[in-house]
This record gives sequence, structure tokens and C-alpha cells, in this order.
Amino acid sequence: MTDLSLSELVTGTVVAPGDDDWDSARRFHSGIGEPTMVVRASSVDDVRGALRYAAAERLDVMVRGGGHSAWGAVPGGLTLDLGALDDIRIDGDVVHVGGGVTWGAVAHELSQHGLGVSSGDTASVGVGGLTLGGGIGWMVRAWGLAADQLVGAQLVTARGDVLEVSDDSHADLMWALRGGGGNFGVVTRFDFRAHELRAVVFATLAVTGDARPVLAAVRDTLRDAPRELTVTYMDVPAMDPNAPAGASITACWIGDDEDAARAALAPLLALEGVTETELAVRSYPDILMEMPAADPDQPMPGFVGGNTLLRELSDDAIARLVGFREANAASVLFLRSLGGAFGEVAQESTAFPARNATWFAMAGAFDVPGLVHDGNRPLIQAEWDAIEGLGEALYGNFTPSTDPGLVSRMYTPETMARLAAIKREWDPQNLFCRNHNVVPA
Repeated sequence: MTDLSLSELVTGTVVAPGDDDWDSARRFHSGIGEPTMVVRASSVDDVRGALRYAAAERLDVMVRGGGHSAWGAVPGGLTLDLGALDDIRIDGDVVHVGGGVTWGAVAHELSQHGLGVSSGDTASVGVGGLTLGGGIGWMVRAWGLAADQLVGAQLVTARGDVLEVSDDSHADLMWALRGGGGNFGVVTRFDFRAHELRAVVFATLAVTGDARPVLAAVRDTLRDAPRELTVTYMDVPAMDPNAPAGASITACWIGDDEDAARAALAPLLALEGVTETELAVRSYPDILMEMPAADPDQPMPGFVGGNTLLRELSDDAIARLVGFREANAASVLFLRSLGGAFGEVAQESTAFPARNATWFAMAGAFDVPGLVHDGNRPLIQAEWDAIEGLGEALYGNFTPSTDPGLVSRMYTPETMARLAAIKREWDPQNLFCRNHNVVPA
């Protein structure tokens, strides 16, 4: 145990059960947690002090950036809230981003300079969690993952050391940060290589009728499509007035050339059952979704299903995915095109799995009483497991389960062994275990 109290080690706010702002401090975007305490860090030194205290008191550490992670619901431990580390600084084509920044803020700041970084789809998602898990965004075919655009980071280790990490300094950690999750320390600053981005062409196409031939055409079109184009297919039940039920194709084209975007989408626009509902030039920040925080009294339902990175969107995979959606009325199906720059990164260059994947697929039935009966859960999960077996690996950022066994399905044995060796060097006591945990070798 440390001789110093936590309040002596940090200048930021320390919130404990019984404090006036306890309920607000323990609330995260996806729900409300029951940590032992919450530290709202105001500086890198606060992060160091909080980690020193947590290590001495043998408290697990849960790092909160945007707060979308399901790990916030796991009881106990010290929650380290980085929300105050919200600086964004642009230096030429490199943007330095604090560990508590959300992607919406980054997109808005960069747009003022005609720049962009491929992020996730949701403005309130934290830069940290998404990047460390990979980050499949709207420009994944043009620029790769969010992690692929990461060129440096400031990392506070479990020992409280502050490291400047890059390909030239602590290259092993840099490799691990590109897809290995939050297993190796607290990233207090991310450095991204930004790209010129004045605008995007965003298109929405409604889909009716049998989705199987539509998805086959989408697959065939994306095989040879310019890398400026990334496409998503989604089929959802009615959830709220702003998210009507039905299937749609959304597409993002980098740049403001509507004619080029329309030409790339022409094979899809010609399909029976596909109708154009929008095709217009928009700013990148405007296409990011706004997802309201969960109501603690009405937590978001879980899913029965999963995700997978597919080397090929085969006819069999299409049939199984569409069949899953058809068999489960209260379910969602989501696919995003990969390839392009994503696939040009050598597998051994980053920790992220399945660089040979050309599609990311996710499907799940909402686990709501009355909609998913107890006896149906194993059948639905078995149906999904058969689909997952067609893929190469799980994508951690779309794996909300806290099941520790899932991490072995996210990486190859060789990658797991390398991650475990790095974990042993930098976090031998596994202080950072509130994540898809890599156990020290």
C-alpha cells in the first residue's frame, strides 16, 4: 500500500460512493457503473498518480475515454476518466489528440483545416478505445484503420513512466497499440497523420425485397471499386422514429465529385429493389451519428450474436447472414466493405487481425424479454456461431461481451504470443485488465 492518499497523488477530482456527484461520475455513455472510485484526471501527472495508487492498492484500472465500452459496467476497480484531456492541436498534417477526446470533436476541428482522419461512425465514441482496437471507419478503404493513421502516442505505463511511443521509439509498444487494445498503458495523447479532406459525397439507398442478390451485387461492385468508396449495408427493426425499420446501403465517397461517386455506385443504383434516397456533398462531421447516452433506468439491451471479419463475402455467407436477420424479427444485420488500403498493410505490421478480410459483418438479436425467449438463445447463438466460423477473427470494438475467453478469437496464436510478451514487459501485474485482456506471458 502507498503511504499517500489518492487526493495527495492527483490534483483532479476524486469521486467516491456517497459524494454528491457520485452518480454523475460513475455514469458512462452506455450505462452506469459501480467502481470503487472515479478519478477525473486533469493532467498526465494525475494519470501517473492514479496508476501509482491503483497498483499499490491492487485495484484494477478501467480507462474511460468516450465511455461506450461495456467494461464500465463491471463492478469494482478504479475508473480513470480522461475527459478533461481534451486538447486537439494541428501541426501540419499531424493532429495531436488528447486521450479524452471524442471523434466528433476531432472531425469538427480538422474540417476547419480541410483535413480528416478515418474514425468510427459515431461522434461520441472516444478516440482512445476505437483506435486501440483498430477503428473501421468511413475511409477504411482509402486510408486504412484509425490505428493505421496513428504515428505516435504518449503512454503512461503501469509503473507510472511517461513514454513517447512511435515506430522509432518503443516500436514494440507502437505495434501493440495498433489493434492490441488498452492492455499496455494509458494513452494520454494520440498523434495521427491527417489527410486532405474538403468534403465527402454521402449516399443512402433504400433496399426492398430479397437482400441476397443485392448483397451479391454490392460484393461484386466493391471488388473493383475505387478505394475512395466505402459501403455499408444495414437492416434493422423499428427502434425509434429516427431509425425506421428496413434495409439500406450507405456509401461514403472521399471528395466532392458527385459524378464520380454516382459512377462508382451505378451498378447498385441499377438493381431492382434499390432506390436512391440521398446522394449529396456533405462535410465529414455531418455524417457522424449522434448516439444519445443510455438511460440508466432503461439500459440498452444485449445481443445474441456476434461479428466476424470475412475474407470473402461468399454466397453462402450472404445466405446465412440474411437468413439470420429473417429468422429473428428483433435483430440487426450490419456489413462494411474493407480491402483497399486496409488490406495493403502487412499482417505482421500491426496487432490488428485478418488483413486479408474484405468485409466486416455483425448480426445480433436484441436480447429483450418477450422477443428472445430463454429457450431460443442457444439456438440463435448456434446459428451465429456457424456464421462466425466462416470468418477469420473477431473485431474487438464490436465485441461488447466481457467474457475473457473471447480475446483468443481476436488474434492469431502468433499475435497473441507477441502481445503477451509485450504485456509481460510493460504490465506484468496486469493492472490494465478491464479490456479484452491479454494476460502477461
